[in-house]
Amino acid sequence: MGSLGINVPALIVVGISVVIGLLMVVVFGYASDQKAIHVTKDHLKAHLLALRLFQDQLPVVVRSYGRIFQSTGRYLQLAFTPLLFVIVPLTFLIVQADRYLGFSPFNSGQSFLIKARVADTSTLNNASLELPDGLAITAPAVHIPAENEIAWRVSAERKGDYVINIQTGDQTFSKRVVVGSGLPRLSPVRLRGEFWKRLFESSEPAIAANEYVESIEVHYPARVIAFAGFEWNWIWLFFVLSLVAGFVFKSILGIEI
Repeated sequence: MGSLGINVPALIVVGISVVIGLLMVVVFGYASDQKAIHVTKDHLKAHLLALRLFQDQLPVVVRSYGRIFQSTGRYLQLAFTPLLFVIVPLTFLIVQADRYLGFSPFNSGQSFLIKARVADTSTLNNASLELPDGLAITAPAVHIPAENEIAWRVSAERKGDYVINIQTGDQTFSKRVVVGSGLPRLSPVRLRGEFWKRLFESSEPAIAANEYVESIEVHYPARVIAFAGFEWNWIWLFFVLSLVAGFVFKSILGIEI
């Protein structure tokens, strides 16, 4: 909630959904063959009507089912082309928005886990966690040899934008940790290499090439958005609202979908 009790995350999702719903309808209208879609939908309606009117005539029913499948395939073909124009930018938008809306920063006094995945088990005993003032380790490190992981339980003592360091061998690897409120840009994991995985999961620079640490992960809590009496993950709320907005704008603009 904002300082005035306004549900800021919900307002942002509603705004994004309305804009995206409108843009998708407009792009669909310009990129699709509207006349062909209209004709194909009319054919589908006619074949469905034939099933109801001639349900006691097996040859007509079989022929109608065949034409329904044919018209459905034609419709999907016509609808797929406009999707090519929106799927890449839409995916990019979702990935970027998830940095702000997918997770919540830690609250003061909240405990959380910091996990590091190392290259081999021999590194586990040599890894140590260095924390700035405002964060404190509350339990001994837990080694998970089967996963090549080491985990520390940490407590957030006060708000702040922190950098934690993992020391192993003669090298230090850092990770950002945010304690507070609002909608900061959060990255649950920092990765070594793995470009495509970093593109979708991390907003921090890659860990420099090394023979010790593969990733550092912080378990931020998932953000839950209250809307219309329900609690939502923002992506589900976005898809529902953008579909509703799309159908509204489709009717207003007279675009066949």
